[in-house]
Amino acid sequence: MKPNATITEKLGIPRSLLSGYLGIMLFMMGDGMEQGWLSPYLIERGMNIQQTASLFTAYGVTIAVASWFSGVLTELLTPKKTMLLGLIIYLAGTAGFIGIGLKELNFPTMLITYALRGFGYPLFAYSFLVWISYLTPKDMLGRAVGWFWFVFTGGLNVLGAFYSSWAIQKLGHIPALWSAVFWVLLGALFALVFNKAKFPITRNKQTDKLAELGKGLTIMRDEPKVLLAGIVRVINTTAQFAFPVFLPMYMASHGFDTTEWLYIWGTIFTSNIVFNLIFGFVGDKLGWRQTIIWFGGVGCGITTLLLYYIPQQAPGTYWIVMTAGILWGACLAGYVPLSALTPSLVSKDKGAAMAILNLGAGLAVFVGPAIVGLFIAPLGNEGVIWILAGLYFLSAVLTVFIKPDVGVLKDEHV
Repeated sequence: MKPNATITEKLGIPRSLLSGYLGIMLFMMGDGMEQGWLSPYLIERGMNIQQTASLFTAYGVTIAVASWFSGVLTELLTPKKTMLLGLIIYLAGTAGFIGIGLKELNFPTMLITYALRGFGYPLFAYSFLVWISYLTPKDMLGRAVGWFWFVFTGGLNVLGAFYSSWAIQKLGHIPALWSAVFWVLLGALFALVFNKAKFPITRNKQTDKLAELGKGLTIMRDEPKVLLAGIVRVINTTAQFAFPVFLPMYMASHGFDTTEWLYIWGTIFTSNIVFNLIFGFVGDKLGWRQTIIWFGGVGCGITTLLLYYIPQQAPGTYWIVMTAGILWGACLAGYVPLSALTPSLVSKDKGAAMAILNLGAGLAVFVGPAIVGLFIAPLGNEGVIWILAGLYFLSAVLTVFIKPDVGVLKDEHV
């Protein structure tokens, strides 16, 4: 680290990107405010759980596509242009979803507009993550991406959950959704206007752009370990996007109403964002792979089962269930070093490697609800939980094989 490093740099945040971090938190707060309650709200209005799962699955498909494009587009268009594109698409999808689809409960319209909305946040947030990977020195990269997931999750799952628990009571469900646009625009102001950081790559030739776009696919063939990292990234947050589809109703059957569930959900990710920072430091010291294997894979597998079985043993016991959730949220942060490990697997084309990681993050939004939609009827809540826990244990095994070749990187952080 530089001897004249600022306080933020000592903490692991590149000074030039500080306002961008704040912008990501505010944007994701607006984007994710309905995550914890939209499914039970739609079911109360007459939809069934398979329809809500289909809605979230369509949303996840477009998130996956946009997540893959974000890494490559960032290098082609610059981060700011890619983030601006994400903002515009998000606003268009939100206007159609709330103003037309949700107002009339028109399912086809809801499906199309909510899916369109899904292109928004990956282009906005994950492009910023690529920006971080290029501007941050390797000895602080684990902490820098830890801070990214701190603000990303803090907005999406903590501030969004706590704000929505207030907004749906004071404003009503539909006005609460419209209010999210304010937070998204405020986040864009900090990330796109106040943020003056430069991006170190310029592209001038169209042939270079086409070749770069192709790298987002060919890198999986040329670097199989990047593909494994992408699979682990899918597993990382699959449960995070599966839980909101069925867990609020499961918790309600064991004595927890929607407001209590939103407080539990928000507190889970309060724990998560704290441990996002902790595991950023731990990964830099203990090793990125070891942190992912033991705290991420094994830890999440065990705590996923606890989060399901404890409400059965102690129905309505708020703090015991809350504790299980806090432990799950903490272990979920054990995957944070994956964002440092993946670009370190290659000596060049780091944007393409991050594109695969971002694709994995987007696919989780699709895979989580899809698992619920496919297996909730034949296997029930318990079967879905065991599938999710099994995937976490599988990710621990896969991470054992995600190790850079000696010729690519000699680094004690791995």
